[in-house]
Amino acid sequence: MTDRLETFRQWLKEQGLKATAQRDDIAQVFFESNRHISVEELCNEVRHINPRVGYATVYRTLKLLKECGLAAERHFADGQARFEKVEEERHHDHLICERCGRIIEFMHPEIEALQEEMAHRFGFVATSHKMEIYGICRECREGRRAESERRLPV
Repeated sequence: MTDRLETFRQWLKEQGLKATAQRDDIAQVFFESNRHISVEELCNEVRHINPRVGYATVYRTLKLLKECGLAAERHFADGQARFEKVEEERHHDHLICERCGRIIEFMHPEIEALQEEMAHRFGFVATSHKMEIYGICRECREGRRAESERRLPV
């Protein structure tokens, strides 16, 4: 069992909620995912191991994961909620392909320093920020991404 799953179970207990097999399955699949995943996508993946899991249960479990600090909800240009694992002290920004929907995470210390400098220059105390850069990924520009890999545009 992963540390994250144990943390989630402990948090549920502290909230007076039950750690169910369905919640465990959903959380485990979410923690194993290495992408920004929608409720529908996670539901489809969880159903491979537990066909009885419903959309509403996945949605509620993601909200619980968010409340306990193990998941973050993101909204990109397509308006669809996507969730990603929260990594402590691992702030990052996003490059989003407008054709295939691919999301690339990146972090660059010089960009972070420049943002802090700008806030300071204008007497602004930043509490959080996000950077999203939209464009076309290399694979889509070069026509290398197979049609079956393409998703709805962001």
